[in-house]
Amino acid sequence: MKLSLPKRLKDPTGWYNTIVKQAGLAEHSAVRGCMIIRPYGFALWERIRNILDKTLRATGHVNVYFPLLIPLSYMTKEASHVQAFAKECAVVTHYRLKENQDHRIIPDPDALLEEPLVIRPTSEALVWHAYKDWIQSHRDLPLLFNQWNTVVRWEMRTRPFLRTTEILWQEGHTAHATAQEAHEKSLQILDMYASFIQNYMAIPVHKGRKTAQERFAGADTTYTLELLMPGNKALQAGTSHFLGQRFAKAFDVRFVNATGQHEYAWGTSWGLTTRLIGALVMAHGDDQGLVLPPKLAPIQVVIVPIVKGDATLNHIGDISTTITNVLATKGITAKFDADMHHTPGWKFAEYERRGVPIRLSIGPHELTNHTVELVRRDTGSRSTVPVEQLATQIPSLLTAIQASLYNRALQFRKTHTLYPKTYSDFKEALQQKQGFVVAYWDGTTATEQAIKAATKASIRCLPLQAIEEQGHCIYSGKLTTQRVLFAQAY
Repeated sequence: MKLSLPKRLKDPTGWYNTIVKQAGLAEHSAVRGCMIIRPYGFALWERIRNILDKTLRATGHVNVYFPLLIPLSYMTKEASHVQAFAKECAVVTHYRLKENQDHRIIPDPDALLEEPLVIRPTSEALVWHAYKDWIQSHRDLPLLFNQWNTVVRWEMRTRPFLRTTEILWQEGHTAHATAQEAHEKSLQILDMYASFIQNYMAIPVHKGRKTAQERFAGADTTYTLELLMPGNKALQAGTSHFLGQRFAKAFDVRFVNATGQHEYAWGTSWGLTTRLIGALVMAHGDDQGLVLPPKLAPIQVVIVPIVKGDATLNHIGDISTTITNVLATKGITAKFDADMHHTPGWKFAEYERRGVPIRLSIGPHELTNHTVELVRRDTGSRSTVPVEQLATQIPSLLTAIQASLYNRALQFRKTHTLYPKTYSDFKEALQQKQGFVVAYWDGTTATEQAIKAATKASIRCLPLQAIEEQGHCIYSGKLTTQRVLFAQAY
């Protein structure tokens, strides 16, 4: 059974939008840019959330919750912060509706709020307002907070998961007694994010620092994780910000240090969003649908019966129960699909579309031989495996699939990373969206803006593992040691 999917490479946007819906991940809601996340898509987010939450707790962070509504006066205290978010803010101005003379329901003009409320685009303003009361002494530090919530940013161009008006995310906020401690925290989180994306999502990352033009508004330094997606565009997968003392000064958050002196606290903030689901879809999917890494797949193994009568189904059901129970003891999630309303062929296509890593099928032939037919989603390869060997073969096969997906994504990135020698080649590579383009940059905003105007590409990051070698800026020809990553981005 073939899917009516656009071809992934010929129409990546059409393919992406179609598979997000057909695989049961999400669909559009009545409000532009918002989405309904369906059970299968939310199961993916729960897997991501639970793994990250456990890691954060293990490193001393605790979960909190700050309100959705932020007084406008809080947002305006850090100038660069409010300026950056101003065009994306949704604002509540009334607290009641009424029926007008035309019998239409409208905001009640007599119910105007004394102060407008901004629907949270990010929580720094609320967090640092609270810190003022919570931090008095160096003994109160550090504060290591995390929250799972939603934010609203009024985006003009939206795509499910990748860029939405309402965003599910994780945002962390910490306060520290020293700059070194805060800076180390921002890098620790960056490494934690990178480890998750590479080890669980099977996608290689570039760790780097944003330029002054691209960094988070209100941060001294923004660290980023950049991925390369099919379509040869970059995707910012997560950021970690060293805030310095900017928000502490804006909200007057001071403490008495160990020597009895007053000083401002040092801060960080950091976050990952449901954009990671979009990255999973694009990085590993194919013309048949999703291909999910085993470590994140809500269903890692599905068992499809091929039956002739109830007696056969009952026998297959008994064997399948044994298989699922044995795999459960090894931490593997398996599902036996006994639904008789759909044919085996329909089920094969459905689980292929949903990206389940391993499919087992059992029919009369397999019952006789006490075997199963095993199909790998990532390669489509088939094999016949004795039932008694599944307990050892499936765990090792899931590990192999995870590694194969990562290596395939890594090879894709290597193939689509260019090192042009001339500005002409540089422009051509970026204009044709050929992937990551590595080149020297003279460090000036003028050059950065000129390249962006000419190519629609930005500096994705200054790599943290950069080799200190001198070279000539690809645009100005000036001697520099800054070799950076350019790309067009989602």
